[in-house]
Amino acid sequence: MSFKHLSVNELIHLRADGAAVQIADIRDPQSYATSHIEGSVNLNNENLARFIAEADMDKPLVVVCYHGISSQNAANYLAEQGFDDVYSLDGGYSAWAMANL
Repeated sequence: MSFKHLSVNELIHLRADGAAVQIADIRDPQSYATSHIEGSVNLNNENLARFIAEADMDKPLVVVCYHGISSQNAANYLAEQGFDDVYSLDGGYSAWAMANL
């Protein structure tokens, strides 16, 4: 089982349709604190185990990084941990921010 790619438009539509989507933002804490996708969790090595233990493995999980590169490795790892529906956000937070200005 591996992750799938998700475009910013697809994420916007998922959220607009009321889908219960989990969003894990793997950027550094300062960037996350400055701005992030509403409802996202800042995921790092310190809270990874707790996140995996507490998250809903059946709900879609979208991994966000800066530009959509690092999130692919993280999404693959989380898929290996048992999440059923894992996505890497193409273009990362920078693409999300540009689409949501």
